[in-house]
Amino acid sequence: MGRGRVELKRIENKINRQVTFSKRRNGLLKKAYELSVLCDAEVGLIIFSSRDKLYEFGSVGVMKTLERYQRCCSNPHDNSNEHETQSWYQEVSKLKAKFESLQRTQRHLLGEDLGPLNVKELHNLEKQLEGALTQARQRKTQIMVEQMEELRRKELELGDMNKHLKIKVSHELSPFETDGQGYRAQLQCPWNSGLSPTNNNNNNTAFQMQIGYNQFMHGGEGPSIQRNVVGETSIHGWVL
Repeated sequence: MGRGRVELKRIENKINRQVTFSKRRNGLLKKAYELSVLCDAEVGLIIFSSRDKLYEFGSVGVMKTLERYQRCCSNPHDNSNEHETQSWYQEVSKLKAKFESLQRTQRHLLGEDLGPLNVKELHNLEKQLEGALTQARQRKTQIMVEQMEELRRKELELGDMNKHLKIKVSHELSPFETDGQGYRAQLQCPWNSGLSPTNNNNNNTAFQMQIGYNQFMHGGEGPSIQRNVVGETSIHGWVL
C-alpha cells in the first residue's frame, strides 16, 4: 500500500515534527551532496532548527560560497566577466602555443635548430623542402613561359605596325613619283612658267635671257656682265 500524500502545513505534534525534521534534513543534505558531485556544482546549504541548531553543507566551503554569493549580489556582471576572462586566457594560450610551433617549423625549414629532431622528423622535413622546391620551379617556369608569350605578342604587334607604316609612307610618296618628270622639267626651264604666247616682246626678252644664261653656264660667249661703281650688275646696259 502506497504512502499517502502529506498535507503541507505545520505539524502540531512536537514529536512527529522533530522526527520529520530529522528525516527530511538528512535527505536534503544527501541531495545537495549528490548535486555537487554529479553536476560539478558549487552547493552551499544552511539549516537552522526550531531549537536554533545549525546544520550546514558546502561543497567548497560555506564561507567561500557566501563570499561568492555576496560578490554576485553586489555586481551581477562579475561572474560573467570572470568566465569571459578565463575563456580569453585560454584562447591566448592556444594562440601562443600555435605561434611557437610555427616559429619552430620556420627555423627547421631554414635549416636551424635541427638537433632535437629524430630521423623520421628529418625525413618529413626533407619531403616538405623537396615539395616546396618543385612548386617553386614550376611557378618560375610558368612565369618565364608567360613572359615569352608576351614578348612574342609584342613582336607581332610591332611587325604589323611596321607594315602599316611602310604602306602609309609608300602611299604618301606616290604623287611625287608620278609628277617627278614634269617637276624636274620646270626646274630646268624656270623662265617658261610665267610666259604668255600672245606677248612677243616678253617672249623675245625671255628667249634672250635664256640664251645668255645657257652660254654663261656652258662657258661660251655671251652677253658681257659689268658692274658699275655702286656695285649694280648690268647686262648690255640692263641694271639687275
